[in-house]
Amino acid sequence: NTLAVNNSGRWWGIINVASSTNLLTDSKNVQLVLDPSLQLLSRKQRKLIRQNPGILHSVSSGLLTAIKECKWQFRNRRWNCPTSQGPNIFGKIVNRGCRETAFIFAITSAGVTHSVARSCSEGSIESCTCDYRRRGPGGPDWHWGGCSDNIDFGRLFGREFVDSSEKGRDLRFLMNLHNNEAGRMTVFSEMRQECKCHGMSGSCTVRTCWMRLPTFRAVGDVLKDRFDGASRVIYGNKGSNRASRVELHHLEPENPAHKPPSPHDLVYFEKSPNFCTYSGKTGTAGTAGRSCNSSSPGLDGCELLCCGRGYRTRTQRVTERCNCTFHWCCHVSCLNCTNTQVLHECL
Repeated sequence: NTLAVNNSGRWWGIINVASSTNLLTDSKNVQLVLDPSLQLLSRKQRKLIRQNPGILHSVSSGLLTAIKECKWQFRNRRWNCPTSQGPNIFGKIVNRGCRETAFIFAITSAGVTHSVARSCSEGSIESCTCDYRRRGPGGPDWHWGGCSDNIDFGRLFGREFVDSSEKGRDLRFLMNLHNNEAGRMTVFSEMRQECKCHGMSGSCTVRTCWMRLPTFRAVGDVLKDRFDGASRVIYGNKGSNRASRVELHHLEPENPAHKPPSPHDLVYFEKSPNFCTYSGKTGTAGTAGRSCNSSSPGLDGCELLCCGRGYRTRTQRVTERCNCTFHWCCHVSCLNCTNTQVLHECL
């Protein structure tokens, strides 16, 4: 029940979100974090949660979903999105400016936005509902109606809640804000129209349509592609006193021949560690002991995943239920099948 997410070294934690102490009925002395090893949420974050009863559960759920998706997307990479139970859930990687850091910020920001937008349409947050702005005519054989997921509320809350942890005006600050927004933009851009048919015998003479959030797997897939194509940037300064603070400081591509990163792109400014061996300095665990695919030439293959160190092979016997039969009514009988599995592990 413990969850902590880091934004630019500033930790905010959500502990035991299902407990009654986190219902935020007392607006004066609310302790959102019960574990003294974690910092309290910022004043702005506490205010946002008080103003939106029910949203704390949604934020927690969104972050847990983001962590699960991060692990899935990188399950076959040298860096496999490792986490720990301590306050530094993602470890020291979040203090760097590499691609992996960019993905962490983007996926967690997307997780909050996605979960809050969905919770609005489910009625579990008091301050928001379905997005009812799409109403009336839509096309020759369909019209807007139903309950659209409230992506605008999700993006706005996500921006206010997640970005409030970022302080300063340096390159890391700009990178983190950019990747936070890229995560939210991905959820927004992947929304799709969903329709229900009406008419005699399902003839679908007219349809009612609404906007539905993508699955979070679809969000993770897009962000993983953008991780692979992330842009390396430097700190830009227009050098004009007449420019606003936002315009004055911006991100520029490290290679002048490259296009500036779009709002959807992930950005980084530091080369990634190789993640091959343990390093206390960078907080990398290495790939020793990781399972690999001996027949794959890809990133999950033993040659690349084990960084050329080689691998050991072992066998294990696994017993599973098999040949299950359903008997009316209502019993299922199965046999126990034992198979031998061959496993390969990096040295």
